Amino acid sequence: MSPGFLDTGWALARRTWRKTFRRPVLLSFSFAQPLMWMLFFGFLFDRYELVEFPDEVRYVDFLAPGVCVMTILFGASQSGIGWIRDHQVGFLSRMLQTPASPWAMLAGKVLADVTRLLVQALLVLVLALAVGARLAPNPQLLGLGLVALALFAIAFSCLSSAIAFLTRAQEAMAVFVHLVNMPMLFTSSALVPGKQMPEWLARVAAWNPLTLAVDAWRAALLGHGSIDFMDLGPLALLALALFVIAGRAMQR
Repeated sequence: MSPGFLDTGWALARRTWRKTFRRPVLLSFSFAQPLMWMLFFGFLFDRYELVEFPDEVRYVDFLAPGVCVMTILFGASQSGIGWIRDHQVGFLSRMLQTPASPWAMLAGKVLADVTRLLVQALLVLVLALAVGARLAPNPQLLGLGLVALALFAIAFSCLSSAIAFLTRAQEAMAVFVHLVNMPMLFTSSALVPGKQMPEWLARVAAWNPLTLAVDAWRAALLGHGSIDFMDLGPLALLALALFVIAGRAMQR
């Protein structure tokens, strides 16, 4: 990896972070939805029995890791909007005409977005604790849990970017949010344990990348379950594949 590649990537990452800090109100809005999910769903289903978990694990405890990953999913789906704005003002076309590597530009933007999303997920976790969630983190699994979150964030930031490069329209991002995010959320283990789903839905959830990330993060935070590197393999492959797709779409 050449110094030029790193310099380009780092420059795009810094630029993305600066744009984010200039609009802090958008970050504050991103916490409203997770808070409502935890308040409404967490206490509405307070008596929901979690057959896979010990008796001391309440539904709000179970829900908190799922809402963290849900925050990443919805935040990552907005990553492409930045590219569309750059295209509309001509910044993207000017950058692509320079000797700078498009792959470095994409890597820098994804790095900035993933960092932001991880920070948001951790702040959502603080909100969960504030509304009464009780967690029992496993220090040995926290690192792998964070890697799972990062891989998931990379994958869906790249997917959003690819859609932005191909459509160049903000309307397409809204369609993406509704046609991809909501079905993914409701066919995952974010809200309900897989073993308590109808059989057909449990089969779908087992192949859902959101389930992989949620289960890993939940194991790290609740001390129930396990994670190993093999569990992260599908997320790593998905992140790599979508990065390549987004990079090629960017070069078109």
